[in-house]
Amino acid sequence: MKDHHHCHTLVIGGGIAGLATALELLDHNLDIMIVDRDTPERLGGLARWAFGGMALIGTPLQKRMGIKDSPELALRDWHSYANFPEDDRWSKAWAKFYTDNSLEMVYHWLIGHGLRFFPAVNWVERGLYTPGNSVPRYHMMWGTGWHLVETLIAKLRSHSNASKLTILHQHQVTDLIYDENERGCRGIIEPDNQAFKISAERVVVATGGINGSIERVRKNWYRPWGKPPSVILNGANPFADGVMHDRVQQLGGNLNQIDKMWNYAAGIPHPKPHFPGHGLSLVPCKSALWLNHRGERIGPQPLVTGFDTNFLCQRVSEQEKPWTWHLLNWRIAIKEFAISGSEHNVHMRDRNLVSFLKETVLGNHRLIKQMQTESDHFLVAESLQELVNKMNSITDQPYVDYANLNSMVNQYDDQVKRGTAFHDDDQLRRIAHARNWRPDKVRTCKPKPLLDPAGGPLIAIKLNLISRKSLGGIQTDLQSRILDNQGDVMAGLYAVGEAAGFGGGGANGFRSLEGTFLPGCILTARTAAADISQNS
Repeated sequence: MKDHHHCHTLVIGGGIAGLATALELLDHNLDIMIVDRDTPERLGGLARWAFGGMALIGTPLQKRMGIKDSPELALRDWHSYANFPEDDRWSKAWAKFYTDNSLEMVYHWLIGHGLRFFPAVNWVERGLYTPGNSVPRYHMMWGTGWHLVETLIAKLRSHSNASKLTILHQHQVTDLIYDENERGCRGIIEPDNQAFKISAERVVVATGGINGSIERVRKNWYRPWGKPPSVILNGANPFADGVMHDRVQQLGGNLNQIDKMWNYAAGIPHPKPHFPGHGLSLVPCKSALWLNHRGERIGPQPLVTGFDTNFLCQRVSEQEKPWTWHLLNWRIAIKEFAISGSEHNVHMRDRNLVSFLKETVLGNHRLIKQMQTESDHFLVAESLQELVNKMNSITDQPYVDYANLNSMVNQYDDQVKRGTAFHDDDQLRRIAHARNWRPDKVRTCKPKPLLDPAGGPLIAIKLNLISRKSLGGIQTDLQSRILDNQGDVMAGLYAVGEAAGFGGGGANGFRSLEGTFLPGCILTARTAAADISQNS
């Protein structure tokens, strides 16, 4: 075969897990080859477009803010949220490995590579019916996932052993080679469909999860929630399509918890899509009223972000129609509205501190005006009647009744006007709880009536559920070695990052404490590289 390559370690996938694996292996002077399906400028996978938040335990930033955290407390929270099956040995082992090692193997590793975190720790996934994060742990990468990816790529290129690394772009792996005589892969070079083959002593699967394929999301939908919504946006990398999961399974590898996913309840179609079905994941405003397709408040427990993302997805997926609404005003939007990811957080991504702080203090008018201009799911009106007319104009029927919506909003506003001593609405209680933590107070409005003219124009956002990450995956041990259906190691085969369910085939269990994904990629990559280097 004309395109037949040889290397010591083959890394399939150029996302953050693949890049971290290669960077660690270069320290040991091994011949490394990364094959990635995407174009060179998109190397880094989903991490390039991610916000870059990380759940880290016992960090100097936490201590500086008076947060008393420990691996023991984090593991207790983790098990509370994960609800692991009793026999899921390796997922539990990876949860403990994460909580024990995130400080040294992630935080200090990143700091050592010249990366920094924004000096405020956020409190997400506090839990609703199930306790979540007892304390704030969400560290924001200064420069977002974009800067993280660019930094690791620069480290690879400037490495003293950089000549040992080959990166093949637009190479789609279609099959794994694994028998007593040979290991490696086969595939095609896009766009000409020329065949290639790579032989290697070690193979690392770093191809992401299954959530880039909406077909796979539907097929593996968590059945206790019923049928998946008829419309699901794609917030993952479309090349994370589960093909390598199939190939590993065909070779006898074990897949674990494939129906467990980390999706988001508030997505809108990307105004400038990178691929068909591309969606943007919004950070839902805590002060917005979350409504069903008829403009009725979803309840009886109101939907409020920051407490249990999994619960939000469940409630949204149970609705009669595949869309819901956020109702808010301009005052709320400029303080609370955000879009997850590097693309729309330009000041954070570009590490422009002055501009970032200015928008935080004065309001993010730039982003709100951009969405008003670019997105037909982001509606702005001077009156509630005008807003209802616009809402009904973008659905197949006029589902929202103005009189009913007006009555509901006025009842909510009346309670706000009574003052905090008389707030008996659970959304208002949770807003008050969020505002007790300083970083959240900066991004959460003090309750005021929605229809107050001083709040500015009214806004309605039409939302759909959006896919994001796979919590389940290829089962691995604590060295990131792939395990077969009998629990035995498949010699020379490794899985890292989302492909491995962030460790063990499901380290997060049923729910994530949020921000566990990028660190999970780094931890699994570093353990795989350590085992490969020690046994080569």
